[in-house]
Amino acid sequence: MKIALPRHLATLQTGLFGTRANTSITVATLLVLWQVLPPLLRWAVFDATFTGNADACTRESACWAFVAAKLRFMLFAFYPPELQWRPMLVVTLLAAILAASALPRFWGRGLLLAWPVTVLACWLLMQGAFTATPIPSNQWGGLPVTLFVWAGCFAAATPIAVLLALARRSKLGGLRTFAIAYIELMRGTPMVAILYVAMLILPMALPEALSLDKMLRAMVMITLFWAAYIAEVIRAGLQAIPTGQNEAATALGLGYWRMQRLVILPQALRIVIPGMVNLAIGFLLATSLLAVIGIFDLLNAARAAAADPKWLGFYNEAYVVVALVYFVICSGASRYSRWLEKRLAGGQFHS
Repeated sequence: MKIALPRHLATLQTGLFGTRANTSITVATLLVLWQVLPPLLRWAVFDATFTGNADACTRESACWAFVAAKLRFMLFAFYPPELQWRPMLVVTLLAAILAASALPRFWGRGLLLAWPVTVLACWLLMQGAFTATPIPSNQWGGLPVTLFVWAGCFAAATPIAVLLALARRSKLGGLRTFAIAYIELMRGTPMVAILYVAMLILPMALPEALSLDKMLRAMVMITLFWAAYIAEVIRAGLQAIPTGQNEAATALGLGYWRMQRLVILPQALRIVIPGMVNLAIGFLLATSLLAVIGIFDLLNAARAAAADPKWLGFYNEAYVVVALVYFVICSGASRYSRWLEKRLAGGQFHS
């Protein structure tokens, strides 16, 4: 008598052993894990050092005592220890605004107003506002900088990208040419070059009386750079909207901007959710390039922690911590993308 498996187990069995190809892949994966997992577990768990100083650690196994000793530096870099509640609050505020932005129930004008207020509050907190001694951006670093640059620049770049995408599809030749030239120029320039422009060229282009902080200059140029990439994703969504949607909106007497706001853009943005999330993940990883201009993002702070003479050389442990942080954020963003697609799947359009 054949025993019926529960549905989820039957699905798992089919996925792993349903065909010869699936069975071969499963067996090959198990063989690789059999070779990789035992030495990895010995390095990370069984032979690892969890307490003590650098003398208690060996190079043959993980030294998690290093992580315990340098975790604050990896998270906050050179920020004054007695004021590290400020970057911790910045991380909390950014996590809260990102969580609110992820839930459709909060979408509205209030959320649009909350973003600039949150970004300004984070800037003031990192700057040490209302303290006796301001904190220069050279002392900022770690996770707060990574999240602040990522969230702030992506949020600022998105409305610019919407305007660029609409301009590229405009019937006005001059406006369309400008949008095409801007997008192609930015997309054809490496981000490292954009950061060097922020550090070397932008200060010379500004009036002498106007001096922008290094972090602010970098964020301005990153925002303009990312906007070009987001604009192309949004343009793809606009092109996927059937022309009947425009004709129907025009027949109802809607003007151009009301038609875009109420009819076209909501559908286009829903279509490009996977592409936007993919860009957001790539942009998060790209913040590590801030190291080339001396800004200590999370990865650069971890690298500097392993260069401490007291704990010299424990780069593997530092990179494992950074990888886990990136994995949690990126994996969460990917799962959120799938959830939001299913949530909004009911609003299908028809030509």
